[in-house]
Amino acid sequence: MLRILIIKKAVLKKDSFFVKNCFLCNRINPAKMSTFEDIRPYYDTEVNQAIREIIDHPMLKAMMNFTFPEWKDDYWKDLMLHCHSIRDFQINFIYPGVNKVLEKSSEGLTTSGFEKLDPGTSYLFVSNHRDIILDTSLLNTCLYEKGLFMTTSAIGDNLVKKPFLKHLARLTRNFIIKRGLPARELLGNSKVISAYIRHSLLRENRSVWIAQREGRTKDGNDMTHKGVLKMISMAADNQEHFLDYFKRLNVVPVSISYEYDPTDVLKMPELLAKANQETYIKGENEDFNTLLSGIIGQKKRIHIHIGELLNDEIEIIKAEVSGTVKQMQALTDLIDSQIVLGYKLWPTKYIACDLLSGKEEFSSEYSQEEKTIFEKRFRRGVDQNNPLAISSFLSMYANPVLNQRKLLDAVRNP
Repeated sequence: MLRILIIKKAVLKKDSFFVKNCFLCNRINPAKMSTFEDIRPYYDTEVNQAIREIIDHPMLKAMMNFTFPEWKDDYWKDLMLHCHSIRDFQINFIYPGVNKVLEKSSEGLTTSGFEKLDPGTSYLFVSNHRDIILDTSLLNTCLYEKGLFMTTSAIGDNLVKKPFLKHLARLTRNFIIKRGLPARELLGNSKVISAYIRHSLLRENRSVWIAQREGRTKDGNDMTHKGVLKMISMAADNQEHFLDYFKRLNVVPVSISYEYDPTDVLKMPELLAKANQETYIKGENEDFNTLLSGIIGQKKRIHIHIGELLNDEIEIIKAEVSGTVKQMQALTDLIDSQIVLGYKLWPTKYIACDLLSGKEEFSSEYSQEEKTIFEKRFRRGVDQNNPLAISSFLSMYANPVLNQRKLLDAVRNP
């Protein structure tokens, strides 16, 4: 049953559970973490110095002025300079910032499935990926409000090329995945990332968020890349079956759905290039502009669904599917099915289906007013003389409906 997440002002919660467990999680020996120097978040002992390095940055000022418009700069700066842990920084500054984004650019956040999570257990959250920053920020907001540990989250190095953004990423417990490496370096880096994920989950008891594929889904098809799962499995013990290792990691799929994608029009050039079998080259500041558009653009309603812990299904795969390749594919399909079925189908998705087909098959799922609003956005942002552009834009919204229907049909008619 959906439960509305009530947005409140940030309050530092100092209950015994958080204090006890945060102390244990932050008791890290830096010598043991030297392997992860190039990718890890800050240690708590480094947080205050990192804050001092960005305290006068204009982007931080803009963030804080947006989050706390009633505060003078000297006031929030003084408070921030007293932060000495990632948790302090997240709760007192990032958490209210995310709430302000929800207040200004959405019509609310709903959730389902969080009651299945155990507060003392770490999970590997494998999630669909639609927004550069908000996907993981919103998940952590929900985890915090429900008394659960916030995650350490994967982020591509293409998003943190600016020094300020790299500081901010490390201050919000992100670990960095390097993109575009030569094959030899890629293998070594993948092993380091895999080892860090294992360290976080099994040594620190800290949950991890990772996208099901490299980069955001542009076309609405939320499909897991096997390469992501293969990379994670690299840290399994010698002779350990990779499925047994995934059971130890407690894999939980996550589905996040936005009623409107604030970056939908920005995705069009890449979608059109792909449709025309052309190589797409990003603009110099494209990632940064997309990041900002995702944060401030209108999203209307948002839903996050936590899927089932996959351990029982993984055991079935191990027992009934022969061969490593087929087992990996079965695990990939299992994650995909949970993400697709957990995706909240907003009226915009059904409207796009009907516009794409020219029928009114799903007219009971939306109102005429909702259709009019969507059509205005669609006609304003997409060249109506370009059939490929029209199809690409509508498919972006329609594919979750079509994929969910296809999956349900397969279940009903095996």
